[in-house]
Amino acid sequence: MSKKVVVSGLGIISPIGTGKDKFWEAAAKGTNGVLPIKSFDTSEYRSKTGGEVRDFDAKTYLNDDEINAMGRAGQFAVAATRMALDDAKLKIADINPHRVGVSMGTTMGEPQIIQNALAKYSKDEKIFKNTDKGESIKYPANTIPANVARFIGVKGSTTLIPTACAAGNYAIGYAMDLIKMGRLDYAIAGGSDPFAAIAFCGFNRLLATTLDVCRPFDLNRVGMAVAEGAAVLIMETLESAQARGAEIYGEILGYGLGCDAYDMTAPHPEGLGGILAMERAVAHSKISKKDVSYICAHGTGTPANDKSETKIAKAVFGEDAYKIPMSSLKSMLGHTMGAASAIEAAASFLMIKNGKILPTINYETPDPDCDLDYVPNAARDAELNVIVSNAYAFGGNTSAIVIKKYREGE
Repeated sequence: MSKKVVVSGLGIISPIGTGKDKFWEAAAKGTNGVLPIKSFDTSEYRSKTGGEVRDFDAKTYLNDDEINAMGRAGQFAVAATRMALDDAKLKIADINPHRVGVSMGTTMGEPQIIQNALAKYSKDEKIFKNTDKGESIKYPANTIPANVARFIGVKGSTTLIPTACAAGNYAIGYAMDLIKMGRLDYAIAGGSDPFAAIAFCGFNRLLATTLDVCRPFDLNRVGMAVAEGAAVLIMETLESAQARGAEIYGEILGYGLGCDAYDMTAPHPEGLGGILAMERAVAHSKISKKDVSYICAHGTGTPANDKSETKIAKAVFGEDAYKIPMSSLKSMLGHTMGAASAIEAAASFLMIKNGKILPTINYETPDPDCDLDYVPNAARDAELNVIVSNAYAFGGNTSAIVIKKYREGE
Protein backbone atom coordinates (compact mmCIF):
# COMPACT_ATOMS: atom_id res chain seq x y z
CA MET A 1 0.00 0.00 0.00
CA SER A 2 3.05 2.30 -0.09
CA LYS A 3 2.82 3.00 -3.84
CA LYS A 4 2.26 6.62 -4.81
CA VAL A 5 -0.73 7.13 -7.10
CA VAL A 6 -0.53 9.98 -9.60
CA VAL A 7 -2.74 11.46 -12.31
CA SER A 8 -1.30 11.59 -15.82
CA GLY A 9 -4.31 12.43 -17.98
CA LEU A 10 -7.49 14.52 -17.78
CA GLY A 11 -10.68 14.59 -19.81
CA ILE A 12 -13.37 17.17 -19.05
CA ILE A 13 -16.84 17.87 -20.44
CA SER A 14 -18.58 20.82 -18.81
CA PRO A 15 -21.12 23.62 -19.34
CA ILE A 16 -18.27 26.08 -19.88
CA GLY A 17 -16.18 23.99 -22.23
CA THR A 18 -15.31 20.53 -23.50
CA GLY A 19 -11.67 19.50 -23.22
CA LYS A 20 -9.30 20.47 -20.43
CA ASP A 21 -7.81 23.45 -22.26
CA LYS A 22 -11.13 25.00 -23.21
CA PHE A 23 -12.46 24.32 -19.72
CA TRP A 24 -9.47 25.93 -18.04
CA GLU A 25 -9.52 29.02 -20.23
CA ALA A 26 -13.21 29.61 -19.47
CA ALA A 27 -12.92 28.81 -15.76
CA ALA A 28 -9.93 31.10 -15.27
CA LYS A 29 -12.01 33.94 -16.74
CA GLY A 30 -14.89 33.20 -14.38
CA THR A 31 -17.29 32.22 -17.16
CA ASN A 32 -20.90 31.62 -16.21
CA GLY A 33 -22.30 28.39 -17.66
CA VAL A 34 -25.70 28.61 -15.95
CA LEU A 35 -27.92 29.90 -18.75
CA PRO A 36 -31.53 29.65 -19.97
CA ILE A 37 -32.30 26.01 -20.72
CA LYS A 38 -32.59 25.04 -24.37
CA SER A 39 -33.09 21.26 -24.30
CA PHE A 40 -36.73 21.32 -23.14
CA ASP A 41 -39.57 23.70 -22.34
CA THR A 42 -39.26 25.24 -18.86
CA SER A 43 -42.32 27.47 -19.00
CA GLU A 44 -44.10 25.51 -16.25
CA TYR A 45 -41.11 25.56 -13.88
CA ARG A 46 -40.19 28.23 -11.34
CA SER A 47 -36.55 27.96 -12.46
CA LYS A 48 -35.53 28.30 -16.06
CA THR A 49 -31.74 28.13 -15.99
CA GLY A 50 -29.23 25.31 -15.78
CA GLY A 51 -25.79 24.16 -16.80
CA GLU A 52 -26.15 22.46 -20.17
CA VAL A 53 -23.13 21.27 -22.17
CA ARG A 54 -23.57 23.09 -25.46
CA ASP A 55 -20.34 22.43 -27.34
CA PHE A 56 -20.29 18.62 -27.14
CA ASP A 57 -20.54 16.86 -30.49
CA ALA A 58 -20.59 13.11 -29.90
CA LYS A 59 -19.40 12.47 -33.46
CA THR A 60 -16.09 14.12 -32.64
CA TYR A 61 -15.30 11.27 -30.24
CA LEU A 62 -17.56 8.34 -31.20
CA ASN A 63 -18.70 6.60 -34.36
CA ASP A 64 -22.37 6.15 -35.24
CA ASP A 65 -22.59 2.62 -33.84
CA GLU A 66 -21.11 3.76 -30.52
CA ILE A 67 -23.45 6.74 -30.32
CA ASN A 68 -26.49 4.53 -30.97
CA ALA A 69 -25.37 2.00 -28.36
CA MET A 70 -25.54 4.32 -25.33
CA GLY A 71 -27.19 7.27 -23.67
CA ARG A 72 -25.74 10.72 -23.10
CA ALA A 73 -23.97 9.85 -19.83
CA GLY A 74 -22.20 6.97 -21.55
CA GLN A 75 -21.26 9.18 -24.47
CA PHE A 76 -19.82 11.74 -22.06
CA ALA A 77 -17.88 9.05 -20.19
CA VAL A 78 -16.39 7.42 -23.27
CA ALA A 79 -15.51 10.77 -24.83
CA ALA A 80 -13.89 12.05 -21.61
CA THR A 81 -11.93 8.80 -21.35
CA ARG A 82 -10.58 9.18 -24.88
CA MET A 83 -9.56 12.75 -24.09
CA ALA A 84 -7.83 11.63 -20.89
CA LEU A 85 -6.00 8.74 -22.58
CA ASP A 86 -4.78 11.05 -25.33
CA ASP A 87 -3.67 13.56 -22.70
CA ALA A 88 -1.79 10.80 -20.88
CA LYS A 89 -0.31 9.56 -24.16
CA LEU A 90 -1.49 6.10 -23.19
CA LYS A 91 -2.74 3.49 -25.64
CA ILE A 92 -4.61 0.48 -24.31
CA ALA A 93 -3.20 -1.57 -27.21
CA ASP A 94 0.30 -1.03 -25.81
CA ILE A 95 -0.45 -2.31 -22.30
CA ASN A 96 -2.16 -5.26 -20.65
CA PRO A 97 -5.91 -4.44 -20.83
CA HIS A 98 -6.60 -6.87 -17.97
CA ARG A 99 -4.61 -4.55 -15.70
CA VAL A 100 -6.72 -1.49 -16.57
CA GLY A 101 -9.95 -0.82 -14.67
CA VAL A 102 -12.85 1.61 -14.76
CA SER A 103 -14.30 3.31 -11.68
CA MET A 104 -17.14 5.77 -12.35
CA GLY A 105 -19.64 7.67 -10.26
CA THR A 106 -23.09 8.96 -11.15
CA THR A 107 -26.30 10.30 -9.65
CA MET A 108 -28.90 9.76 -12.36
CA GLY A 109 -27.29 7.22 -14.69
CA GLU A 110 -29.11 7.48 -18.02
CA PRO A 111 -32.38 9.19 -17.03
CA GLN A 112 -33.21 10.49 -20.49
CA ILE A 113 -33.88 6.91 -21.63
CA ILE A 114 -36.75 6.39 -19.20
CA GLN A 115 -37.76 10.04 -19.58
CA ASN A 116 -38.28 9.61 -23.31
CA ALA A 117 -40.19 6.36 -22.77
CA LEU A 118 -42.50 8.00 -20.24
CA ALA A 119 -43.14 10.89 -22.61
CA LYS A 120 -44.23 8.40 -25.26
CA TYR A 121 -46.25 6.40 -22.70
CA SER A 122 -48.28 9.50 -21.87
CA LYS A 123 -49.50 9.44 -25.47
CA ASP A 124 -49.72 5.67 -25.93
CA GLU A 125 -50.15 3.34 -22.95
CA LYS A 126 -48.86 0.40 -24.99
CA ILE A 127 -45.44 1.98 -25.42
CA PHE A 128 -43.73 -0.17 -22.75
CA LYS A 129 -44.97 -3.35 -24.37
CA ASN A 130 -43.56 -2.21 -27.67
CA THR A 131 -40.35 -0.60 -26.41
CA ASP A 132 -37.30 -1.40 -28.47
CA LYS A 133 -35.03 -3.69 -26.43
CA GLY A 134 -32.06 -1.74 -27.78
CA GLU A 135 -33.32 1.33 -25.95
CA SER A 136 -34.16 -0.37 -22.66
CA ILE A 137 -30.72 -1.92 -22.23
CA LYS A 138 -29.15 1.56 -22.36
CA TYR A 139 -30.91 2.60 -19.16
CA PRO A 140 -29.19 0.85 -16.19
CA ALA A 141 -26.59 3.09 -14.55
CA ASN A 142 -23.92 0.38 -14.71
CA THR A 143 -23.86 0.78 -18.48
CA ILE A 144 -21.74 3.93 -18.00
CA PRO A 145 -18.48 2.17 -16.96
CA ALA A 146 -19.47 -0.86 -19.02
CA ASN A 147 -19.53 1.26 -22.17
CA VAL A 148 -16.17 2.77 -21.28
CA ALA A 149 -14.69 -0.72 -20.92
CA ARG A 150 -16.41 -1.97 -24.05
CA PHE A 151 -15.43 0.81 -26.41
CA ILE A 152 -12.01 1.58 -24.95
CA GLY A 153 -11.00 -2.09 -24.81
CA VAL A 154 -10.49 -2.38 -21.06
CA LYS A 155 -10.62 -5.86 -19.48
CA GLY A 156 -10.01 -5.12 -15.79
CA SER A 157 -12.54 -4.47 -13.03
CA THR A 158 -15.46 -2.23 -13.97
CA THR A 159 -17.28 -0.44 -11.16
CA LEU A 160 -20.15 2.03 -10.87
CA ILE A 161 -20.57 3.92 -7.58
CA PRO A 162 -23.96 5.70 -7.47
CA THR A 163 -23.50 7.77 -4.31
CA ALA A 164 -25.13 10.76 -5.96
CA CYS A 165 -23.27 14.07 -5.74
CA ALA A 166 -20.39 12.56 -3.74
CA ALA A 167 -19.83 9.79 -6.28
CA GLY A 168 -16.87 11.21 -8.22
CA ASN A 169 -14.71 11.30 -5.10
CA TYR A 170 -15.85 7.80 -4.15
CA ALA A 171 -14.84 6.52 -7.58
CA ILE A 172 -11.43 8.19 -7.42
CA GLY A 173 -10.78 6.88 -3.90
CA TYR A 174 -11.75 3.34 -4.90
CA ALA A 175 -9.50 3.46 -7.96
CA MET A 176 -6.63 4.65 -5.78
CA ASP A 177 -7.08 1.67 -3.48
CA LEU A 178 -7.04 -0.80 -6.39
CA ILE A 179 -3.77 0.61 -7.69
CA LYS A 180 -2.16 0.74 -4.26
CA MET A 181 -3.14 -2.89 -3.62
CA GLY A 182 -1.57 -3.91 -6.93
CA ARG A 183 -4.84 -5.06 -8.48
CA LEU A 184 -4.59 -2.55 -11.33
CA ASP A 185 -1.76 -0.83 -13.18
CA TYR A 186 -4.00 1.91 -14.53
CA ALA A 187 -7.42 3.24 -13.58
CA ILE A 188 -9.93 5.24 -15.57
CA ALA A 189 -11.78 7.10 -12.81
CA GLY A 190 -14.36 9.86 -12.71
CA GLY A 191 -18.04 10.62 -13.01
CA SER A 192 -20.73 11.36 -15.57
CA ASP A 193 -24.27 12.74 -15.47
CA PRO A 194 -26.50 14.10 -18.25
CA PHE A 195 -29.02 16.92 -18.05
CA ALA A 196 -32.56 15.59 -17.66
CA ALA A 197 -36.00 17.01 -17.02
CA ILE A 198 -36.46 14.39 -14.29
CA ALA A 199 -33.71 15.86 -12.12
CA PHE A 200 -34.66 19.41 -13.03
CA CYS A 201 -38.27 18.79 -12.04
CA GLY A 202 -37.28 17.10 -8.78
CA PHE A 203 -35.01 19.88 -7.58
CA ASN A 204 -37.60 22.47 -8.60
CA ARG A 205 -40.25 20.71 -6.53
CA LEU A 206 -37.84 20.76 -3.58
CA LEU A 207 -37.57 24.54 -4.09
CA ALA A 208 -33.81 24.01 -4.16
CA THR A 209 -32.99 25.71 -7.46
CA THR A 210 -31.86 29.24 -8.23
CA LEU A 211 -34.03 31.51 -10.32
CA ASP A 212 -31.11 32.84 -12.34
CA VAL A 213 -27.41 32.26 -11.61
CA CYS A 214 -25.76 30.23 -8.87
CA ARG A 215 -24.25 32.37 -6.09
CA PRO A 216 -22.56 30.16 -3.48
CA PHE A 217 -21.77 31.66 -0.06
CA ASP A 218 -23.50 34.94 -0.98
CA LEU A 219 -26.08 36.31 1.46
CA ASN A 220 -28.72 36.34 -1.29
CA ARG A 221 -28.18 32.78 -2.53
CA VAL A 222 -31.42 30.88 -3.03
CA GLY A 223 -30.43 27.57 -4.58
CA MET A 224 -28.39 25.37 -6.86
CA ALA A 225 -28.47 25.03 -10.63
CA VAL A 226 -29.01 21.60 -12.18
CA ALA A 227 -26.23 20.84 -14.66
CA GLU A 228 -24.48 18.08 -16.60
CA GLY A 229 -20.98 16.99 -17.48
CA ALA A 230 -18.23 14.44 -17.00
CA ALA A 231 -14.59 14.14 -16.06
CA VAL A 232 -12.12 11.28 -16.24
CA LEU A 233 -8.72 10.98 -14.59
CA ILE A 234 -6.05 8.52 -15.73
CA MET A 235 -4.44 7.15 -12.57
CA GLU A 236 -1.30 5.05 -12.24
CA THR A 237 1.67 4.58 -9.95
CA LEU A 238 4.42 7.16 -9.85
CA GLU A 239 6.89 4.53 -11.04
CA SER A 240 4.71 3.74 -14.05
CA ALA A 241 4.28 7.39 -15.02
CA GLN A 242 8.00 8.05 -14.66
CA ALA A 243 8.89 5.01 -16.75
CA ARG A 244 6.59 6.23 -19.52
CA GLY A 245 7.91 9.78 -19.32
CA ALA A 246 4.35 10.95 -18.72
CA GLU A 247 3.38 14.42 -17.57
CA ILE A 248 2.33 14.17 -13.93
CA TYR A 249 -0.44 16.52 -12.82
CA GLY A 250 -0.06 15.57 -9.19
CA GLU A 251 -0.51 12.90 -6.57
CA ILE A 252 -3.68 11.61 -4.96
CA LEU A 253 -2.72 11.34 -1.31
CA GLY A 254 -5.90 9.95 0.19
CA TYR A 255 -9.62 10.22 0.72
CA GLY A 256 -12.24 10.16 3.44
CA LEU A 257 -15.87 9.04 3.41
CA GLY A 258 -18.67 9.71 5.86
CA CYS A 259 -22.41 9.59 6.37
CA ASP A 260 -24.36 11.59 8.92
CA ALA A 261 -27.76 10.12 7.86
CA TYR A 262 -29.35 13.30 9.20
CA ASP A 263 -31.88 13.93 6.46
CA MET A 264 -32.69 12.62 3.00
CA THR A 265 -32.09 15.96 1.28
CA ALA A 266 -30.55 18.37 3.80
CA PRO A 267 -27.03 18.42 5.29
CA HIS A 268 -26.52 18.12 9.01
CA PRO A 269 -26.70 21.71 10.33
CA GLU A 270 -23.35 21.31 12.08
CA GLY A 271 -21.82 19.42 9.14
CA LEU A 272 -21.05 16.21 11.05
CA GLY A 273 -20.79 14.04 7.93
CA GLY A 274 -18.57 16.55 6.16
CA ILE A 275 -16.35 16.88 9.20
CA LEU A 276 -15.98 13.12 9.36
CA ALA A 277 -15.07 12.86 5.66
CA MET A 278 -12.51 15.67 5.77
CA GLU A 279 -10.90 14.50 9.01
CA ARG A 280 -10.60 11.00 7.57
CA ALA A 281 -9.15 12.35 4.30
CA VAL A 282 -6.49 14.34 6.17
CA ALA A 283 -5.63 11.36 8.38
CA HIS A 284 -5.53 8.94 5.43
CA SER A 285 -3.22 11.30 3.56
CA LYS A 286 -0.83 11.62 6.52
CA ILE A 287 -0.57 15.39 6.13
CA SER A 288 -0.64 18.24 8.61
CA LYS A 289 -3.73 20.43 8.37
CA LYS A 290 -1.38 23.37 8.03
CA ASP A 291 -0.18 21.90 4.72
CA VAL A 292 -3.53 22.59 3.03
CA SER A 293 -3.29 25.41 0.48
CA TYR A 294 -6.86 25.48 -0.80
CA ILE A 295 -10.28 23.85 -0.36
CA CYS A 296 -12.35 23.07 -3.45
CA ALA A 297 -15.80 23.46 -1.94
CA HIS A 298 -18.94 21.48 -2.64
CA GLY A 299 -20.55 24.93 -2.62
CA THR A 300 -23.97 24.31 -4.15
CA GLY A 301 -25.42 27.75 -3.52
CA THR A 302 -28.22 26.54 -1.25
CA PRO A 303 -28.63 28.35 2.08
CA ALA A 304 -28.18 25.15 4.11
CA ASN A 305 -25.19 23.64 2.26
CA ASP A 306 -22.99 26.73 2.21
CA LYS A 307 -23.59 27.54 5.86
CA SER A 308 -22.86 23.92 6.81
CA GLU A 309 -19.71 23.73 4.68
CA THR A 310 -18.38 26.89 6.30
CA LYS A 311 -18.88 25.27 9.71
CA ILE A 312 -17.14 22.13 8.47
CA ALA A 313 -14.03 24.05 7.43
CA LYS A 314 -13.90 25.83 10.79
CA ALA A 315 -14.42 22.59 12.72
CA VAL A 316 -11.59 20.84 10.88
CA PHE A 317 -9.07 23.68 10.56
CA GLY A 318 -9.99 25.96 13.46
CA GLU A 319 -8.76 29.54 13.11
CA ASP A 320 -6.61 28.48 10.16
CA ALA A 321 -9.83 28.12 8.14
CA TYR A 322 -9.78 31.90 7.72
CA LYS A 323 -6.38 31.64 6.03
CA ILE A 324 -7.27 28.88 3.55
CA PRO A 325 -8.92 30.03 0.30
CA MET A 326 -12.07 28.09 -0.58
CA SER A 327 -14.08 28.50 -3.76
CA SER A 328 -17.05 26.91 -5.49
CA LEU A 329 -16.78 25.90 -9.14
CA LYS A 330 -20.53 25.30 -9.14
CA SER A 331 -20.92 29.07 -9.32
CA MET A 332 -19.74 28.69 -12.92
CA LEU A 333 -20.84 25.16 -13.82
CA GLY A 334 -23.97 24.58 -11.82
CA HIS A 335 -24.27 21.23 -10.06
CA THR A 336 -23.17 18.45 -12.41
CA MET A 337 -24.37 15.82 -9.92
CA GLY A 338 -22.27 12.64 -9.89
CA ALA A 339 -19.75 14.28 -12.21
CA ALA A 340 -19.25 17.29 -9.92
CA SER A 341 -16.42 16.08 -7.69
CA ALA A 342 -14.70 14.38 -10.64
CA ILE A 343 -14.71 17.68 -12.55
CA GLU A 344 -13.57 19.47 -9.39
CA ALA A 345 -10.74 16.98 -8.92
CA ALA A 346 -9.60 17.53 -12.50
CA ALA A 347 -9.89 21.29 -12.02
CA SER A 348 -7.85 21.06 -8.80
CA PHE A 349 -5.00 19.39 -10.67
CA LEU A 350 -5.17 22.14 -13.28
CA MET A 351 -5.08 24.75 -10.52
CA ILE A 352 -1.92 23.16 -9.14
CA LYS A 353 -0.37 23.02 -12.61
CA ASN A 354 -1.22 26.63 -13.47
CA GLY A 355 -0.65 28.17 -10.05
CA LYS A 356 -4.08 29.76 -9.99
CA ILE A 357 -7.18 29.40 -7.80
CA LEU A 358 -10.46 29.42 -9.70
CA PRO A 359 -13.06 31.85 -8.36
CA THR A 360 -16.51 31.81 -6.84
CA ILE A 361 -18.38 34.02 -9.30
CA ASN A 362 -21.67 35.91 -8.72
CA TYR A 363 -20.49 36.82 -5.22
CA GLU A 364 -21.84 40.23 -4.23
CA THR A 365 -23.06 40.40 -0.62
CA PRO A 366 -21.15 38.78 2.28
CA ASP A 367 -23.12 36.51 4.60
CA PRO A 368 -22.22 36.71 8.32
CA ASP A 369 -22.70 32.93 8.51
CA CYS A 370 -20.29 32.41 5.60
CA ASP A 371 -17.26 34.48 6.53
CA LEU A 372 -14.29 32.68 4.99
CA ASP A 373 -12.18 33.53 1.93
CA TYR A 374 -14.26 32.35 -1.03
CA VAL A 375 -12.01 33.86 -3.75
CA PRO A 376 -14.80 36.11 -5.02
CA ASN A 377 -15.32 36.78 -8.72
CA ALA A 378 -11.74 36.65 -10.01
CA ALA A 379 -9.12 33.92 -10.23
CA ARG A 380 -6.13 34.37 -7.94
CA ASP A 381 -2.47 33.48 -8.49
CA ALA A 382 -1.22 31.14 -5.78
CA GLU A 383 1.41 28.50 -5.10
CA LEU A 384 -0.70 25.43 -4.40
CA ASN A 385 0.80 22.41 -2.69
CA VAL A 386 -2.06 20.45 -1.08
CA ILE A 387 -5.76 20.69 -2.00
CA VAL A 388 -8.76 19.17 -0.27
CA SER A 389 -11.83 18.72 -2.48
CA ASN A 390 -15.22 18.14 -0.84
CA ALA A 391 -18.39 16.48 -2.14
CA TYR A 392 -21.67 16.01 -0.28
CA ALA A 393 -24.83 14.19 -1.35
CA PHE A 394 -28.40 13.33 -0.49
CA GLY A 395 -28.83 10.79 2.28
CA GLY A 396 -25.89 12.23 4.18
CA ASN A 397 -23.19 10.74 1.93
CA THR A 398 -20.00 12.78 2.22
CA SER A 399 -16.55 12.49 0.70
CA ALA A 400 -13.27 14.35 0.46
CA ILE A 401 -10.05 13.71 -1.44
CA VAL A 402 -6.60 15.16 -0.90
CA ILE A 403 -4.27 15.87 -3.80
CA LYS A 404 -0.73 17.19 -3.84
CA LYS A 405 1.61 18.92 -6.25
CA TYR A 406 4.21 16.53 -7.63
CA ARG A 407 7.81 17.48 -7.06
CA GLU A 408 10.50 15.16 -8.34
CA GLY A 409 12.43 13.56 -5.53
CA GLU A 410 9.80 14.01 -2.83
